[in-house]
Amino acid sequence: MIVAANVSKNYGESCVVDGVSLELAKGGITSIIGPNGAGKSTLLSMVSRLMAMDKGTITVAGLDVSKTPSDVLARRLSILRQDNHMTARLTVRDLVSFGRYPHSKGRLTAEDKVHIDRAISFLDLDALEGRFLDELSGGQRQRAFVAMVLAQDTDYVLLDEPLNNLDMKHAMGMMKLMRQAANELGKTIVLVLHDINFASWYSDHIVAMKHGKVAAQGAASAMIRPEVLSDIYEMDIKVHEIGGQLISVYYG
Repeated sequence: MIVAANVSKNYGESCVVDGVSLELAKGGITSIIGPNGAGKSTLLSMVSRLMAMDKGTITVAGLDVSKTPSDVLARRLSILRQDNHMTARLTVRDLVSFGRYPHSKGRLTAEDKVHIDRAISFLDLDALEGRFLDELSGGQRQRAFVAMVLAQDTDYVLLDEPLNNLDMKHAMGMMKLMRQAANELGKTIVLVLHDINFASWYSDHIVAMKHGKVAAQGAASAMIRPEVLSDIYEMDIKVHEIGGQLISVYYG
């Protein structure tokens, strides 16, 4: 379980995350949605300890993220940040291998290589594993970074806008993979998503943020509703049921 208690983060005089208290159950997929500047990525960064909180506490599987040693936390929780930049010239396989560092400390074992191969295959990167990152398209690089996170093989996986730069086929494939990881491997996956229809289709739980606070949360059936979405995004959003799924329409 991930538990945030009265968590806040300020940038100067601007409060980006404002007293958020939240409990996310172990297992399944939770999507965090909301407009730009709502505090979604900042909250995820504090959960992973990439960013220090100004106030409050966060625990992951009972571990206080502000006090737990980094190598211990890295074997339980992994994160893909929104801005992924590598200055070193690495191949896809080199990058994915970095995901095993909390386990191998740089000395890869046969077990590490199994995890690396599996992650590369999951993300359909076999034909690209020897290519350098700067030779790839944006979508291919994004899949390589997700493969690195999956190779880390943690119980908790945090992904900040993992569908960035992905075309429709690979965005759908990515979400199917997350669903498979949650269902078959028992992973707890928390995503920041801008596409509310992907959130509707694949999530067990949706958290909506606005102005640094949790505005609403619940199952997709409770969250993907015109009155809820229109309040969060401050625009007219219609919802239709298609094939048993709730789909939002907000064009025009």
